[in-house]
Amino acid sequence: MAQRDLRDFLQLLESRGQLRRITAPVDPDLEVAAISDRVLAMGGPALLFENIIGSPMPLAVNVLGTVERVAWSMGLEKVEELEALGSRLALLQQPRPPKGLKETAAFGRVLWDLVKARPDRDLTPPCRQVVHEGDNLNLNDLPLIRPWPGDAGRVITLGLVITKDPETGVPNVGVYRLQQQDARSMTVHWLSVRGGARHLRKAAQRGEKLEIAIALGVHPLLVMAAATPIPVQLSEWLFAGLYAGQGVHLSRCRTVNLDVPSHSEIVLEGTITPGETLPDGPFGDHMGFYGLEEPSPLVRFQCITHRRDPVMLTTFSGRPPKEEAMLAIALNRIYTPILRQQVSEICDFFLPMEALSYKLAVISIDKAYPGQARRAAMAFWSALPQFTYTKFVVVVDKSINVRDPRQVVWAIAAQVDPQRDLFVLEDTPFDSLDFASERLGLGGRLAIDATTKVGPEKRHNWGEPLRRETDLEERISARWSELGLDDLGGGEPDPSLFGLQLEQVLERLGSSRG
Repeated sequence: MAQRDLRDFLQLLESRGQLRRITAPVDPDLEVAAISDRVLAMGGPALLFENIIGSPMPLAVNVLGTVERVAWSMGLEKVEELEALGSRLALLQQPRPPKGLKETAAFGRVLWDLVKARPDRDLTPPCRQVVHEGDNLNLNDLPLIRPWPGDAGRVITLGLVITKDPETGVPNVGVYRLQQQDARSMTVHWLSVRGGARHLRKAAQRGEKLEIAIALGVHPLLVMAAATPIPVQLSEWLFAGLYAGQGVHLSRCRTVNLDVPSHSEIVLEGTITPGETLPDGPFGDHMGFYGLEEPSPLVRFQCITHRRDPVMLTTFSGRPPKEEAMLAIALNRIYTPILRQQVSEICDFFLPMEALSYKLAVISIDKAYPGQARRAAMAFWSALPQFTYTKFVVVVDKSINVRDPRQVVWAIAAQVDPQRDLFVLEDTPFDSLDFASERLGLGGRLAIDATTKVGPEKRHNWGEPLRRETDLEERISARWSELGLDDLGGGEPDPSLFGLQLEQVLERLGSSRG
């Protein structure tokens, strides 16, 4: 991949008509998010705000605002290529001896990808062209946004948060929200199961401070790699190299013993003292509500380095569509081959953006025996960590297109008896941001068996499903021009007449402009 930093990617977007420069002055308090939100909902381009009130730095938003742009960030031209990438990652997920020359060649290519993906060291990193320490360090100079009126303060959202295990020295790279507290400190909001939180607990046990670095304005591919919770035993840097097809350029921080991408626009270096917290939040979250205020670890910064004329990258959460939803749609395609490997009976699956891209899953199976739908739902919930918080699983036959809401709704309406086909798991670990739960952090899950019933699952005969013979359909297709119906397309119903999904709308808008 020719791109290696954020500037390269912005240049690529501009060359393809997918970047709009805004020179008018814009306030980072509420205005940036409101403008960007409206443009993103229209399937519009990335925005580069060049005149941010109160900061000399430009601010890029909506960079990953379409699935198409997410694919471009990974060096791919088509969204469909994401599944091929997932297939390569699946080989690393559970490697087994290859069978035959074809599998041997595929496995060999993946191993070569691993060799190419190794990070390398940059001794003259661009991210250290300018250094601010002591009294010169001022977080107020950064174009940090406040997205929603009820938000507690200015935030960092797309920074790579880098920590290291105090015992093993193994780094963790995550994407967590940080709230500015004053000119030299911020609170970091991470779940207790995340790598940074684990590192902080270990540092507390050893009576040590935890070193932390925040890399801002990185290539979006690095954000994708850090946000991908696939259980492959690889470092995030190696994982990013697999995504990119080349190793990440790293450099050592100036004041802490951590590595950061050398082409980061801005790097913040600091420490966390275990037990030192301040109130964090509330903030508008992906559920479409404000989260709660809670005590979060306090990060004290002692150094800021950056490139000359740095560019900041940010995003914001909220009810879809948002950039995080586009990331989730892309990851959905990458997960598909991995999920098939984990649960062989699953043919396809889909996480609708309208259901926050993880709250509801539709999976199709090649049904062969009674009770298989229930087994598939249980397997799905345990297959990958990111499915832990999926509330609803709808299981359909492989003949159903999981991405077509008309077909899925038909399967539920025609093949489900609520007293027989609903399966509830009670009191399972749950998303603490999901206020629908009676007890925060604990909730139920529901599986819906919308498959054709077989054997003891049914107590009476079902009617035969309506279908036409294949040769008849092919004969009609061949005569479509003769019938004078070419102006209607190929004879298939237009999904737009039945409520085209927002995901497809955005993809179509993006491809028509590209």
